[in-house]
Amino acid sequence: MKTTMQRIVMILLMTGSVFAAMAQQIEVSGTVYNEQKQPIIGATIQVKGANSGTVSDVNGRYRIKTEKGKTLIFSYVGYKTREVKVKDAKLDVYLKPNIEILEEVAIIGYDVQKRSMRAKNVIAVADHSYYTPPVVIPYPQEVNTEEYEAFKENRFLSAVKNPLSTFSLDVDAASYGNVRRMINQGQMPEKDAVRVEELINYFSYNYPQPTGEHPVNIVTEAAVCPWNKKHSIVRIGVKAKEIPSETLPASNFVFLIDVSGSMYGADKLPLVKSSMKLLLNNLRPKDRVAIVTYAGAAGEALPSTSASDKQKIMDALENLQAGGSTAGGAGIELAYKIAEKNFVRGGNNRVILCTDGDFNVGVSSNEGLESLIETKRKTGIFLTVLGYGMGNYKDNKLQTLAQKGNGNHAYIDNLQEANKVLVNEFGSTMYAVAKDVKLQVEFNPAFVNAYRLIGYETRLLSDEDFNDDSKDAGELGAGHTVTALYEIVPVGVDAPVGNVDKLKYQQIKTDVFAPKLTNSNELLTVKLRYKKPNEDVSKKLEVSMLANKVNLNVSQDFNFAMAVAMFGQLLRDSDFKGDATYSNVIELARKGLDNDPNGYRREFIRLAEAVEQLSK
Repeated sequence: MKTTMQRIVMILLMTGSVFAAMAQQIEVSGTVYNEQKQPIIGATIQVKGANSGTVSDVNGRYRIKTEKGKTLIFSYVGYKTREVKVKDAKLDVYLKPNIEILEEVAIIGYDVQKRSMRAKNVIAVADHSYYTPPVVIPYPQEVNTEEYEAFKENRFLSAVKNPLSTFSLDVDAASYGNVRRMINQGQMPEKDAVRVEELINYFSYNYPQPTGEHPVNIVTEAAVCPWNKKHSIVRIGVKAKEIPSETLPASNFVFLIDVSGSMYGADKLPLVKSSMKLLLNNLRPKDRVAIVTYAGAAGEALPSTSASDKQKIMDALENLQAGGSTAGGAGIELAYKIAEKNFVRGGNNRVILCTDGDFNVGVSSNEGLESLIETKRKTGIFLTVLGYGMGNYKDNKLQTLAQKGNGNHAYIDNLQEANKVLVNEFGSTMYAVAKDVKLQVEFNPAFVNAYRLIGYETRLLSDEDFNDDSKDAGELGAGHTVTALYEIVPVGVDAPVGNVDKLKYQQIKTDVFAPKLTNSNELLTVKLRYKKPNEDVSKKLEVSMLANKVNLNVSQDFNFAMAVAMFGQLLRDSDFKGDATYSNVIELARKGLDNDPNGYRREFIRLAEAVEQLSK
C-alpha cells in the first residue's frame, strides 16, 4: 500500500514538473522570411490568446516573451497568416504570398527607361518579389494630381549692398525621399519637388558635439567650388546635443492618421500601420499613445494608452480602414485637444500626422491650414508630419503644416525609410532640444564680392526677424545635424548680380555703396538664435571664419555635401549649375563614403547613376 502511494506521489510530482516546464516563460527570437529567404520588415508577431505582440525589425528579426507550447501568429500584408507552436527559443518562420488577394489587384510596373513608363504583366508584393498572374488587365494610368509649392532659386547678392543673409534652419528631409521615389519609378522629378537643402540634410554629418552652455554647436569649412573653380563654397554645420533614447523625458504622442479614401493602397494606410508599429516598439512603458483618425469627420480611435500595452495599440492600428472624404482640419483640432488633455509637463508632447495631404473637407487651403496650425504651436505641442503615397501627394500642404507648427516633415516611401526616421533617428525626429532656430550670416565685403545661399528658398527671413522673438523658425531635434552651403564669389572676380537703370527721380551718390571697411581678416560671422523648447526668450551664439581658411584637403563629409548640392541643382536645372555633370556628382560623392554606416550615401550614388541614364 505504501509503495503504491509513493508511486502515485512520484507520478504527481513528475506531472507537476512537466506542467511547470511547459509553463516556463522563455524569450523566443528569430527572423521572418519570404520564400526567397529575404527578411520581411514590419511583420506582426502575436501570442495566440494573449495580449502581447511585436513586429519584425529592419532585418526581419524579432524577440517576444511567451511559454513553451504556446502558439505564435505571424502575419504581414500580402502574405498568408501562419501559426507556429513554440518548441525552442530559436524560431525562424517563412511566410507565403497570398496569391488570391494579390491577383485581385493590377499594378503598373515601371521600367527605368528614358523618361518613359509602360504597364508590365506583373504584380508587386511588399518585399519587391514579382509573380506573373494568369491574366492581367492593366488599369489606365491615373492622372497625377500631386502639388508642390513653386519657388525661385536664390540668386547672387552683393556683399556690399546685402551684407546679411538670414533664414530659418530647415531640418526636414521629405524632398529627398520623394525625389528618390520618383527616380526609382523611372521619372525625372518635378522641379519644385527638389528642395536642395532637404537633399543635403537627409544625410548626417560628423560635427562635434556641443560642450558649453548651449545645446547646439556651429562649425565652418571652406573649399573650392566643384562646379565653378573661380568660386568657393562655405559650409556651415550645426549640431544639436545627443540624448540617449532611454533617458529622454516621457512622451505624450497622438497618432493623427488619415483614413480617408485617398489613403487606400499598399503605399499608404498599410504602410502607415507598419511605420507606427516600428515606432511603438521603440517606446517605453512611461510613454503614452493616443490615436485620432479622420475621414469625413474626426474621431478618437484609441484614448491615451501606456506603451506597455503594445498589443492594445497594435489592435487599434490594425482595425483602421480607408474610406470617405478628408476632414484634415477637424483631425488636427481633435489631435491637439487630446494632446493638451494628456500634456506631460517637462515631457515630450507631440502630434504625429500621417497623411498624403489631400485635405478636401473643412479647412483645406494652404492659408487656412497655416492660420490653424499657427494657433496650435503656442500650446507647447510639437508636430511631426509624415507624408505617404503617390499620385495625389500634396507636398505643399504638408510643408505649410511643418513650417508653421513647430514641426518637421519626412516622406515615407517604404518601411526602410520608416525605420530610418522613426527608429534610427528617433531622438532627432521626435524630441526637440531647441525651437525657433535662426541663422544670420554677415559677409565681409573686403573679401566677398557676392554670395548665394544654396537652397532654403522657402525658409528665408527678413534681417530684422533674426532678433524678433515673435518670429517662428525651425526646430532642432536631439543629435540633429543641419548643413547650409554658400557659394562665394571672391573680391576681384566678376559676380552675376545684375544691375538696374539709373534712377529718374533721385540722385544717388557714387560712393553710397562704398562703405568704409574695417581691418578685419574675417571672411564672415555666423550668428545663431534659438529658444529652449519650454521658453519664449531666445539665446544667441556666434562664430567667425577667417578669410584664409579655404581648404585644399576637403573633409569627406564636405565632399559629399557638395556632391548632393550639385545633384539637386542639376535636377532643378539651376541657372548656377556651372560645369556640373552627373558624372562629377558621382565622382565627388565617392570621396565621402567613409561615414556611411547605414549605406545611405551608397544608395545616393546608385540614385545619381540612375538619373545619369534617365537624362541621356
